Amino acid sequence: MSEAAKKFIQREHQLWINGEWVASESQERIDVIDPSTEEVVSSISDASTQDLERCVNAAQSAFESEQWRDMKPAMRASIIHRFATLLEENLEELAYLETVDNGKPLTMSTAVDIPASAGALRYYAGWADKINGRTVNISMPGEYHAFTLREPVGVVGLIVPWNFPLVMAAMKLGPALAAGCTCILKPAEDTSLTALRIGQLGTEAGLPNGVLNVITGYGHRIGAAMSAHSGIDKIAFTGSTVTGKAIADAASGNLKKVTLELGGKAPNIILPDADLAKAIPGSAMGIFFNSGQVCTAASRLYVHDSVYDEVVEGIAEFSKTLKVGGGMDPEALLGPVISGKQLDRVMNYIDIGRKEGGEVLAGGNRIDSKGFFIEPTVIGNTDNSMQVVREEIFGPVLVAQRFSDIDEVAKMANDTDYGLSAVIWTQKLADGHRLAKRIRAGNIGINVASSADWDLPIGGYKQSGWGRENGEEGLMNYLQTKAVVASLD
Repeated sequence: MSEAAKKFIQREHQLWINGEWVASESQERIDVIDPSTEEVVSSISDASTQDLERCVNAAQSAFESEQWRDMKPAMRASIIHRFATLLEENLEELAYLETVDNGKPLTMSTAVDIPASAGALRYYAGWADKINGRTVNISMPGEYHAFTLREPVGVVGLIVPWNFPLVMAAMKLGPALAAGCTCILKPAEDTSLTALRIGQLGTEAGLPNGVLNVITGYGHRIGAAMSAHSGIDKIAFTGSTVTGKAIADAASGNLKKVTLELGGKAPNIILPDADLAKAIPGSAMGIFFNSGQVCTAASRLYVHDSVYDEVVEGIAEFSKTLKVGGGMDPEALLGPVISGKQLDRVMNYIDIGRKEGGEVLAGGNRIDSKGFFIEPTVIGNTDNSMQVVREEIFGPVLVAQRFSDIDEVAKMANDTDYGLSAVIWTQKLADGHRLAKRIRAGNIGINVASSADWDLPIGGYKQSGWGRENGEEGLMNYLQTKAVVASLD
């Protein structure tokens, strides 16, 4: 392991408040468990609501000082770029921290998570000097100069999940910092190490004290308190729909702005003319990537009758070639699920699928070794009434069923409480475009299992969330619009 990562893991972790390490008011600790080994490797502070008050005070003071929000945009952009550079310069350390904390293969943390996190910061650094209002010609009698201003919303609470800890933090910090907001970052209690480390790196990059504060602890206490706190002007949350609803309720106290990127149960549709040499491995990785712990995972497979057997057999066979292993195994393509709790949840769903009449065509078992490993699983003979089809499993489990025509599959795809993403495989792009327009989801891939890019907004219909992240839409979540009218008479 990287010596820098080892040293950081072994330290007694505190909270990052106002540009320095601060001991928690609480004496409680939360174990840091490596999902690949089930071993306790460190511990973090289980912060108290008094600790949250210190974070809010620091963030409010930093915002009211105007040092950050009124900094020249080019200077703010330069600091955010420097922040991204420090992530890149500390790539090895951060990748090891992410792998030990989350369990994902080190090759993935190194090639995907850390570069993507730096990319998010760089993308939004480029927006910092492009936040402009506009001049408006108004119709009131008289002569006026009317214009709008874009201003930072204020103190923002950023609550991120455990599946892509650093990436999710960066995709919220990027627009918040570019807008001139001050931030309180609350990582998941399962994966807090990289969040704590980037608190340090942000200050090293030049963020004024109090602009980025990091608090650790359980979501039911700290996350809930952030959502209800009157000193926080906005909450951005990625996680489960159940938690998102609780956050929305708590945030109503001071009517703070809320963006929610929530659960999904994405349809993956294979039309009869699809290029199966691409659709089969693409569909497999669309669900098994990151051990299925992806909100946009293409977990509901709909295959045309004429190619159903070939596709489902092909995905089942492909899944058996995917090596599942510990994060430090250089040959592992899939890691463990995040925790024993999540392992039990996924295995319970597989049992439910069997009891509902589903046929396990591949996988279906816990791998007999230390660590929270589950075989990539394919369940056939399902239908939309089944629990495994309707509910988000958030694990390496694909449920498959047949369809006969586009009208039928459009209805099947939309028969869900969710609407985050969808995938369509076809060589007839006209059919792909027509079907994409009919599916009620925020992100559609045609012949591509993932459509993620910082320029593309991501967000959901129905119970998959409120608002959008990424792109210009993501930046607007952290800004208020002010109209100014000056009489010239």
